[in-house]
Amino acid sequence: MLSSRTSMGTGSLLRAARNCKVSRPIQKRRIQSGSQARVASISKASGSSRKAQALLSVTIGAGLFYAFAQNAHAEAVPAPAEVTFEQPRQKVSSREENRDLISSQHLQVKKSWENPGVYAWGSNTGKVVAPDSGEPFIKTPRRIAYFDGKIIRDIKLDRNFGAAVTENGDLLQWGTGYSKDCEGPTPTLKGKDIVKITISRDRILALSSSGTVYSLPAAKADQTAGPKVSESTWFPFWTSRSSISYRKLQPSDMVWGEKVTDISSGLEHCLILTSKGRIFSAASGTEHFPSKGQLGIPGLTWTTKPEGPYDQPHEIHTLKGFEISKIATGDYHSLCSDKQGRVFAFGDNGVGQLGFEYSPESPTIDAPSLLPIDQLYKGTNLVPRVTSVAAGGANSFFTIDATRVAGQSEDDPKGLGRITADTWACGHGIYGGLGNGRWTHVQSTPTKIKALSGLFEYDEAKNEIIPIRLSHLSVGSTHVSAIMGNVTYVGASDRSSENDTNWGADVLWWGGNEFYQLGTGKRNNVNNPVYLAPLDIQADKQLGRTEEHRFQITPRNVIRFGGRSVSVEQRIECGRGVTAVYSGT
Repeated sequence: MLSSRTSMGTGSLLRAARNCKVSRPIQKRRIQSGSQARVASISKASGSSRKAQALLSVTIGAGLFYAFAQNAHAEAVPAPAEVTFEQPRQKVSSREENRDLISSQHLQVKKSWENPGVYAWGSNTGKVVAPDSGEPFIKTPRRIAYFDGKIIRDIKLDRNFGAAVTENGDLLQWGTGYSKDCEGPTPTLKGKDIVKITISRDRILALSSSGTVYSLPAAKADQTAGPKVSESTWFPFWTSRSSISYRKLQPSDMVWGEKVTDISSGLEHCLILTSKGRIFSAASGTEHFPSKGQLGIPGLTWTTKPEGPYDQPHEIHTLKGFEISKIATGDYHSLCSDKQGRVFAFGDNGVGQLGFEYSPESPTIDAPSLLPIDQLYKGTNLVPRVTSVAAGGANSFFTIDATRVAGQSEDDPKGLGRITADTWACGHGIYGGLGNGRWTHVQSTPTKIKALSGLFEYDEAKNEIIPIRLSHLSVGSTHVSAIMGNVTYVGASDRSSENDTNWGADVLWWGGNEFYQLGTGKRNNVNNPVYLAPLDIQADKQLGRTEEHRFQITPRNVIRFGGRSVSVEQRIECGRGVTAVYSGT
């Protein structure tokens, strides 16, 4: 400490000396003038006066020295700064390693291709998101070991049971709702070439590539004890009994070349869409017959249904003449849109999820009703067209392309023909599921999700500014995930620059988070769309990244996997308190 103070005092003195040197000419003149006055005064003074002046000078000089010494010792001296050197950058031996270092997004795309699988999180009380763990919650994305290195066609998750479709079209089931003794995904319905599945409260509906819809119970005990149907075999005129119990949901009066192309299910009902744009509805539960108008057929109840199976499909005749292209179902309500961009809603409207004003006297609407989307853009010189619908729980969502047109009083309108892509929501928002920044119990009039609306970007390939649309919405019972349709790039190769990196599509999340289903690691609900960290955060840390990055989903691309070419993309599935991200064909 002594050496530090000494050096500091020396520095202060040097600075003082430099200051004195600069002002020396001025001080010299002032000193000369003062000396002449003192000489005249001293010549007249007595001897006693000279002694008194000398004593006074000594006293003042001692005081100044003491003050200087006190200031020198009282000055706070900071500790010597530690010298740190920048860590040398990790040496790279290839273009690909350099891309991994400079881009987290490139690394995410690469990992999804090299090691496909399923990440899941949320409620684990039914051992669905982590079959080998007894933890009640999985707070952040975790891989399900069974699916490591596997590409699947589809996956649906409930809190108590899960179902997935393998790459060759077989159905897998697991979770305590399937069997308490089940330790992981188990093949059940095989050999049907299933391309898509949807789930109700206690059943699974599976759509095959040929357009056949299979309905089977979720529980293994019911599959074993239920009636088995006769199946044809590869041997002519020979049949056998199926290994598990299931039923076929076959729409009637199908014309030549018409087949089922899409299915969607709520807790008790399902919608069936055909290649001709016709729509059918049916019961999809085992115990309860739909009773909230979600079938879209006025007056249809358990007591009034026609003879035959209780889950037989019924065509919604009021939609004849409208070529339906999209269908969606919530717990107890239904949505569909046609190729002209019109949307129809029916079923439960208890919290305004149909987009119509809630009425205590008529909480349900049992016939498809046209939603007045034009009213949302009244006075804006924009003409809306619904591009997709989505639903889940007690919420509904609509994506809309709004085209700029000329107004009546506009002489020189600008931006004619420009399309603005918006996303609207209605229904239950007390958990934040509306995504509009508010906690609303009932939202009858659709509200715009501003974070996902009116977005644009520059497309280098097209050399123009384009709207950013939503690519896909997955809606759980209380939470939602949105995959953006922003420009993506997966063209980096050995022939391109070492700085040429791949990147995917942005993904945002919001809504209920009581089971950690949003994947943020926290339990608070979120009423505005937010980003997640990369699924494989450890891979970023291994490369020395400390800054935060966001998860981006890998778009469809043809890759080499297992010695063959496969078209694969990452997808998201939001269930009842659970979430999954998977590599799908």
